[in-house]
Amino acid sequence: MSKTSDSLTQLALRKFKKNFWGVLSFWLIVSIGLMALFAYAIAPDDSQNANQMHLSIHSQRPGFSVKMLYLPSDIKTNQSVFSKLLFGKTNNPIEVPISEYAADNNQLSYTEYASDGLIGVRKTIDLSVFPNNDYTPYVKQKTFLFGTDKYGRDLLSRILIGSRISFSIGFIAVLISLVIGIIMGSMAGYYGGKVDAFIMWIINVTWSIPTLLLVIAITLALGKGFWQVFIAVGLTMWVEVARVVRGQIISAKEMQYVTAARALGFNDYRIIAKHILPNIMAPIIVISAANFAAAILIESGLSFLGIGAQPPMASWGAMIKDHYNYIILGKPYLAMIPGLCIMILVMSFMLIGNALRDALDVKS
Repeated sequence: MSKTSDSLTQLALRKFKKNFWGVLSFWLIVSIGLMALFAYAIAPDDSQNANQMHLSIHSQRPGFSVKMLYLPSDIKTNQSVFSKLLFGKTNNPIEVPISEYAADNNQLSYTEYASDGLIGVRKTIDLSVFPNNDYTPYVKQKTFLFGTDKYGRDLLSRILIGSRISFSIGFIAVLISLVIGIIMGSMAGYYGGKVDAFIMWIINVTWSIPTLLLVIAITLALGKGFWQVFIAVGLTMWVEVARVVRGQIISAKEMQYVTAARALGFNDYRIIAKHILPNIMAPIIVISAANFAAAILIESGLSFLGIGAQPPMASWGAMIKDHYNYIILGKPYLAMIPGLCIMILVMSFMLIGNALRDALDVKS
């Protein structure tokens, strides 16, 4: 008879695959991650920060459609494909929403789109601005699947590009919290005594300060900006990791394999890094998933307060801030769509955290 020997990793993976909500959340997170990475390739508005404004079509409903005239730009830039994919196009054609147009005597006459029953301005341009005097490829019907925001920007494009901030802040904040938390928690748990007392004093002081107030103070000290928020959120989340690591190491350092490592003459760094930490990674992975979700919520709150990502950078929290008053003005979707995006992403990380907790639980 053949005997199959499964490692603990294979057993945990098998248990995780049986969790429907965990697998669904995993693929949902992967999909959102790919969407964030290739946001400018997917977004209808591939300008930097999807910042093409059209005040004449502001706050339009989802599915709104309008004729759009694209006027070629005279400015030429040598932007690489990699730069366009990461940062968007720096030289986009000028978009003009129009209601009607006609060509006559080498001139193109068009009427700008006007909402609320107003009459648009009639303008005329020379056909020579178009290559070969052919304007037909530059007049297209454009549909805004999620509608437009209060500045007339494509809401779908802003949602896609705004996902980058939520994903980025989750990864960077969790990375910072893991580095600091594992180092501080390992030292406190392994050495004990005065080292443990000093580190626990730092942890308790940091823990006693409300997270949002601490993030606001760090953000104001470092200045408003994109990277400042990442650092601020990461510096406030390490205490939870440190407490978990400390508790696990206090239990693990009395195990026989640690005693054997000491007897073999291994130094403290090798014992902690090579022997103890690999055996206590399960709770660290679970708390990292929870911290990922918490970082997204904190960033959204900071953007709502105006000290997160700064305009015109797209952020789900900032989009809610810009449009929350539209909830009572008959256009709640302007605030509800980014709110649902935050809810789905946070819920996915919480569900995958629960699934990892169950899969990595050796007692079950």
